[in-house]
Amino acid sequence: MAADETWLDGDAGRVARPYTVTGGRTRPRGETYFDLIDVVAATNAHRGDGVPVSPECIRILQLSQRPVSVADLASAVGLPLGVMRVLLGDLVHDGMIKLLRPAPGGQVTDERLLRKVLDGLHTL
Repeated sequence: MAADETWLDGDAGRVARPYTVTGGRTRPRGETYFDLIDVVAATNAHRGDGVPVSPECIRILQLSQRPVSVADLASAVGLPLGVMRVLLGDLVHDGMIKLLRPAPGGQVTDERLLRKVLDGLHTL
């Protein structure tokens, strides 16, 4: 292979392993964990350290101008969920996106429903 040739697949474009997108990291910076149904939204903040943002992160920021789920982002960008979690963690750490977790469910107060569940458990 000549020095000026790039790794290219005619149908897929540039070929890069997913771990190269994260620099080999398998965990995001910080303590944030992203579930499939978690929703993220861009904050329109800019990275302050002058380090350029990767093309994958730019695409994530474009897609998250409106709130979007982690699963939808991973699908739209075409990255495995583990890689997406690392990139999202970096973006949250840098203040470029925010995590919008679904509100926890309210307390169940319907006694009839609870009685049916209990009766069903007893029949097992």
